[in-house]
Amino acid sequence: MSLDIVILAAGQGTRMRSALPKILHPVAHKSMLGHVVDAARALGPQSIRVVVGHGAEQVEQTLAAPDLDFVLQAEQLGTGHAVAQALPHLAADTVLILYGDVPLIQVDTLKALLQRCDEQRVGLLTVLLDDPAGYGRIVRNAHGEVAAIVEHKDASQEQLSIREGNTGILAVPRIKLEQWLSRLSNDNAQGEYYLTDIIAMAVADGLQVDTETATDAMQVQGANDRLQLAQLERHYQKLQVEQLMRQGVTLRDPARVDIRGEVVAGRDVLIDVNVVLEGKVIIEDGVTIGANTVICNTVLRKGAVVKSHCHLEGAELGEGADCGPFARLRPGAVLGKHAHVGNFVELKNARMGEGAKAGHLSYLGDSEIGARTNIGAGTITCNYDGANKHKTVMGEDVFIGSNSSIVAPVTLGDGAVTGAGSAITSDVPAGALAIGRGRQRNIEGWQRPKKA
Repeated sequence: MSLDIVILAAGQGTRMRSALPKILHPVAHKSMLGHVVDAARALGPQSIRVVVGHGAEQVEQTLAAPDLDFVLQAEQLGTGHAVAQALPHLAADTVLILYGDVPLIQVDTLKALLQRCDEQRVGLLTVLLDDPAGYGRIVRNAHGEVAAIVEHKDASQEQLSIREGNTGILAVPRIKLEQWLSRLSNDNAQGEYYLTDIIAMAVADGLQVDTETATDAMQVQGANDRLQLAQLERHYQKLQVEQLMRQGVTLRDPARVDIRGEVVAGRDVLIDVNVVLEGKVIIEDGVTIGANTVICNTVLRKGAVVKSHCHLEGAELGEGADCGPFARLRPGAVLGKHAHVGNFVELKNARMGEGAKAGHLSYLGDSEIGARTNIGAGTITCNYDGANKHKTVMGEDVFIGSNSSIVAPVTLGDGAVTGAGSAITSDVPAGALAIGRGRQRNIEGWQRPKKA
């Protein structure tokens, strides 16, 4: 059975009170529409059509991809009208209709729904709610079969008491969808063409409406304002941290860890409070992450330790390496096995060999640093001349005295030593001591200035 997917994403979202189109507002650093598109892709459809309206150009620029086609709904005349705009571009046997502001929809739920659709059946996703206010109600006949969907504003008092709500997500035979859309009317309280009206048409035409019920109401929750957006964010985070804990991760407080990407974690990992994991983060067995730390697109090898208040982006910590507290590792920073960087050390495009150390107050950029090399406090690699970046190479067992400026391009051989306070501007041979500082002069009888 071939599949086309239509994602409705044309709404303005006035209650967001934002210049940003509603469906581009993020949940876990990804737009709501981006989450829905990812779920759609996982189903392997023949095509994905995104119906856009308000902010169409911005939406297309943000989500542009070879497997996405955007269809413009110039006037927002209802969900039925929106699907009709995509209809000429559909050719598959089945059409799955999703919504761009329902970001937590799960792939397994959609797969189960698709199993309920064929030439003689429409698959409809419903949800049971204690308070279904705002939802269309699923009206069933005496045999428990779906007879129609009644929108909240058009429902009678008796229908308003129904707890089963319509999520709007449905799977429909394309041939039937074409017929039903052509028969839609806007004779209702909103003056819109409701997609939900095709359910009654399906029943009238003798098709069965087969329902799948979402096990988690938040999975089908949309976001119309910032409050609902925040609720989605917190629920998403709850699901993510639960998955981590099932993998063997200890979280000091699951409510104070945020995951904004893909995290792969081993066993016996410990994560303290107020930690943010962004992008793709790989955490191997036995890693410890301290409080108030941000880790983005980084690999932490077995037994690595990240102490509190660190910021890691595009970095890699080798087995048993440690950094922090208050360390910053920028893209290209690599700590070898058992290497160490301490408080207020910043690395950028710098590799530290096994057992190398930079204890505190240093900047190391565009550098290759050999095994067991020790970087004294206050050291900086002067890697930028105002136009180009230059590289510093330090061999093994180098000792850099405190407050040294290493002016690249420069190479220090194995076992080289620099005196504290030196400006090193040329290569240092292996085993040599380099001192690059002005000679001290003491002036006797010097009078300090006094205030007038």
